[in-house]
Amino acid sequence: MGRVLVVEDDATLLDAVAYNLERDGHQVSTAADGVAGLSLAREERPDLIVLDLMLPRMSGADVCRLVRNEQPVPIIILTARDSEQDIIGGLELGADDYVTKPFSMRELRARVNALLRRDEMSREAGPRGDALPGDVLRAGDIELDVGRHIVLKNGTEVALRPREFLLLEYLMRHAGQVLSRDVILERVWGYTYAGESRTVDVHVRWLREKIEDDPPNPVHIQTVRGFGYRFVP
Repeated sequence: MGRVLVVEDDATLLDAVAYNLERDGHQVSTAADGVAGLSLAREERPDLIVLDLMLPRMSGADVCRLVRNEQPVPIIILTARDSEQDIIGGLELGADDYVTKPFSMRELRARVNALLRRDEMSREAGPRGDALPGDVLRAGDIELDVGRHIVLKNGTEVALRPREFLLLEYLMRHAGQVLSRDVILERVWGYTYAGESRTVDVHVRWLREKIEDDPPNPVHIQTVRGFGYRFVP
């Protein structure tokens, strides 16, 4: 179980989320505005943050951006909007996932638990589950060092977000295989149910921008239409 910070200005929803997460055994702190949420994030350094985007005093977007620059904590954003642009925008702020309102508590609890479990596993081993400290994966000009948690392209370090690193590691470990979005969600995000594929698509796009010489025409991370992705060494 983990320490979870919930930042939401709707008092009824805030209480409901905190109650349900506490029932799962988590230690929950709450804030009703962006300034208070940012302060608690810095003071308590939680294991995960559930963050509404529409907040008084400071927007959830600004909170997400500032927190992401300071610590690698997983962030789930809550948004009342379900447009592609809004969701991608939220993920581009550095969030690991999102939930659109209205949502079921069962779904939110599942995502919180999955991200916490995945984050703990990644600190110990990575997606494969049996990685050794000196484990290094190589594909062309890309080198991923599991033990040091760094990625090099042509010998130069590439800055990846935590979820991007896990995604690249999983793809490289299964080079040549066609992987569905649901399988990727399960193995990298920890979801045991069909999740939202846009999360995977956005993270794949980010990875391409960082490791491909020509992102619109990727060599390594190829799309298999109607199914998912394949990593080509």
